[in-house]
Amino acid sequence: MSASIIDGKAFAAGLRERIGVLASAFEAAAGRKAGLAVVLVGEDPASQVYVRNKGKQTIACGMESFEHKLPAETSEADLLALVETLNADPAVDGILVQLPLPAHMNEQKVIATINPDKDVDGFHVVNVGRLATGLPGFVPCTPLGCVMLLKDQLGSLSGLDAVVIGRSNIVGKPMAQLLIAESCTVTVAHSRTRDLPDVVRRADIVVAAVGRPEMVKGEWIKPGATVIDVGINRVAGAQEGKSRLVGDVDFASASTVAGAITPVPGGVGPMTIAVLLRNTIVAAHRNAGIALDESAI
Repeated sequence: MSASIIDGKAFAAGLRERIGVLASAFEAAAGRKAGLAVVLVGEDPASQVYVRNKGKQTIACGMESFEHKLPAETSEADLLALVETLNADPAVDGILVQLPLPAHMNEQKVIATINPDKDVDGFHVVNVGRLATGLPGFVPCTPLGCVMLLKDQLGSLSGLDAVVIGRSNIVGKPMAQLLIAESCTVTVAHSRTRDLPDVVRRADIVVAAVGRPEMVKGEWIKPGATVIDVGINRVAGAQEGKSRLVGDVDFASASTVAGAITPVPGGVGPMTIAVLLRNTIVAAHRNAGIALDESAI
C-alpha cells in the first residue's frame, strides 16, 4: 500500500481564495476592510518570519494588516495597554499576540486581556470553554486546519476511532474537542501512555502533535488509517552543516501502511495562517453584524 498524500499547501491556497472573495464582499457591505492586528514583542527570528508571512497573506486576501513590533524590554503593562487599545479599535476584528513572549511577561495574563470576540488564535479561556461546550467561538488555527483536511479526505468522521498524541493547549486538547464534536471516539495519548504503539494501532485517525522527530513508526499505524502529522522538527541533514524538516511521524515507513498522510513540510503547516485568516473574516462579520455561512469556509 502507498498512502495518498494530503496536500495542505493546495488546500490552504483554495481556502485563501474563498477568504478573498468573502473579504471583498465584506468591504462592500461594511464600508471598510476586515482587519487583523498582530503584536510581536522582541526579535525572535522564527516569530519575525511568521509575522511577516501573516502580514503578506492578510493583505493578499484583501484585509487590513496592523503590525505592532515592540522591543523585548517593553513592560507587561505597556503590552496590556496596547491590547486594550486594539480591543477598542473598531477597525480591528482580530488580535493575535505572537508567542512566545519575553520571560518577564505572563502569557496567560496577556491572552486573557484580549477580547474573546477578537481572539482569532482561540487561546482565551472563554473560547476554550465555548469549544468544550459546543458554543460558537474561535478555535486554535492548527487543530481546526487538521479537521478541515480530515473532512476533505474522509467526508464524515462520525464513528471513527481517533488517537491524538499530545495534550498541549494549542493543539492536542482542542484537537480532541473538535474530533469529539465530529462524533469520533477519541483517545488522548501522551508521554505517560502505556503501550503507546498498541493504542495508536487501533486508530482510524492518528494526529501526531508531540514534538519528537519521527517518533511514530509505520508499524504503529493501522493499515488504511489517516495520519495527520502536526510536528515540525529540524534535524541534521545528509550533508554536514545542513538540516532538514521532519514531522513527528516516520513518513517513510508510515506512508507504506496508512491510507492517507500529511507530509512535512507541505501538510499541516500551510493551514495555520490560512485558518487564522478564516477566523479573522468570521470575526469581522460577527463584529459588524453581517450574516455569514461559517460552515462554508
